[in-house]
Amino acid sequence: MNEKKIATRVAFGEEILELGRKNKNIVVVDADIGKSCKTQEFRKELPEQHLNVGIAEQNCAGVAAGLATTGKIPFVVTYAVFGSLRMVEMIRQEICYPNLNVKIACSHGGLTPANDGASHQCIEDLGVLRTIPNMTVIMPSDYYQAKKLVKAAAEMVGPVYLRFTRDAIPVIYSEEDEFEIGKAHQLRDGSDVTLIANGDTVCLALEAAKALAAKGISAGVLDMHTIKPLDTAAVTDCLNKTGRIVTVEDHNIINGLGSAVCDVAAGMGKGIVRRIGVQDRFGMSAPYERLLAMNGITVENIVDTAEKLCRQA
Repeated sequence: MNEKKIATRVAFGEEILELGRKNKNIVVVDADIGKSCKTQEFRKELPEQHLNVGIAEQNCAGVAAGLATTGKIPFVVTYAVFGSLRMVEMIRQEICYPNLNVKIACSHGGLTPANDGASHQCIEDLGVLRTIPNMTVIMPSDYYQAKKLVKAAAEMVGPVYLRFTRDAIPVIYSEEDEFEIGKAHQLRDGSDVTLIANGDTVCLALEAAKALAAKGISAGVLDMHTIKPLDTAAVTDCLNKTGRIVTVEDHNIINGLGSAVCDVAAGMGKGIVRRIGVQDRFGMSAPYERLLAMNGITVENIVDTAEKLCRQA
């Protein structure tokens, strides 16, 4: 992990333009916020592959579904709070039920809208959409991973939800790193406890693992960029190896990454899982780091939680 920070929405804007240049079937369906979602260059360079439906997200879903039936690969682009919650009925009925090849690419996920307040901080999207059949749910953890997973989403057939950050987050990977949808990426091996994170919290998990190592605790770090389908084999391996897992997410602890991991642990009847994330509460207008701290999504709390878990054995 280096000191450079880039918002993952920037990676999406760059990658979708690159993909659109190569494949004329890729179409962006904007909901009138292309400037924030980084699709302005796509619109300027590829106007025949771009539609601005306006502030009408439900219509975006219907238009994208229609385009998919003609062989196009539409990317609905808006904020996470609108592209999931406002569109959810249309996503279910018009995209997932007929299993159409529509991608929903959303910026401003989680608490990263920060000063925009609770109305724009989408902390429920991953949990809501992972319950819908046929939907794949992804949250990249840095710039390079976002580019690779956007490309992978465009290449796979079926509905995909991609969540990006508004704020800049640390760059973890390099351009050479490869990722596979549905396969967790192991960043660090550990024998005492495993930290499983996604999106903007992966960098916190890495810092926590280093701090734990200084205390004599061996912590593995798993980047679970795909929440659905969850890499159950990777979670099973962690439970068999350490028996202790701490999940970290910029999402409600209910029905998000932590809940998905708990499902695996419950099925095995093995291990202990502690969940760190948004504490089933709405956000407020405040700096991003303060919002994280209010919910215990900090390096210090990850370290404390992991230490206490290890002492239980």
